[in-house]
Amino acid sequence: MNLVALPAFADNYIWMLHDGREALVVDPGDSAPVIAALGRLGLALTAILVTHHHGDHVGGLEALVARLQGPVHGPAHEAMPVPVIGHEAGDTVTWHGISFQVLDVPGHTAGHIAYHAGAAPGGPLLFCGDTLFSGGCGRLFEGTPGQMHDSLERLAALPGDTRVCCAHEYTLSNLRFAHAAEPGNEAIAAHQARCEALRAEGRPTLPSTLALERSINPFVRCSEPAVAASARAHGARSDDPVEVFAALREWKNNYR
Repeated sequence: MNLVALPAFADNYIWMLHDGREALVVDPGDSAPVIAALGRLGLALTAILVTHHHGDHVGGLEALVARLQGPVHGPAHEAMPVPVIGHEAGDTVTWHGISFQVLDVPGHTAGHIAYHAGAAPGGPLLFCGDTLFSGGCGRLFEGTPGQMHDSLERLAALPGDTRVCCAHEYTLSNLRFAHAAEPGNEAIAAHQARCEALRAEGRPTLPSTLALERSINPFVRCSEPAVAASARAHGARSDDPVEVFAALREWKNNYR
């Protein structure tokens, strides 16, 4: 099974899984990269997974449905531009023998979901949309800090070798913020150097792994004393992890 990141727009990735004959794609905000890859690789599109309703994740659905030989799976509690099989926590989506467990991860949007395959070929997979980024997390457009913190904790508790397939190439900017939030963390500096080399070669910094994110991502390290200290310096009223998260997210919103 092959995992491919298809670049779209300025910094999106549309994830594709394929076996050389059939393909599944995740969050196709633009149909053109998907159609091009299907043609180049000689693939039939047999499933689509959607994590949330934002246009850069669903904008290509209408064009792709015309050639889709299978279902569109999406969040049960968000409006979609095409008919979907709606899912919420506890559901399972199966494609080519791979079982994806659906997780509710509200915060970025109210009905955001993620898909986790614990026994995928090549290792566990997580399609997390705009909830978790490498070194960061999504903005809170519809949810609360408490919801997003809980969603990130749920994702961070998955096995460490899980490949994190998030939807944007935000890694370098996130790592600059991560360094500001936890300047003594040597893992951040080491990973930033690796990612700068990858981007210089035109390669994605993704997928990450959950083990790596637990070592570099301040938004899943809210209980670490150094991260909490930085959050207090930027408005957190206590070391409560949700307070720390809220202060970090607000700081990141305005960080340059």
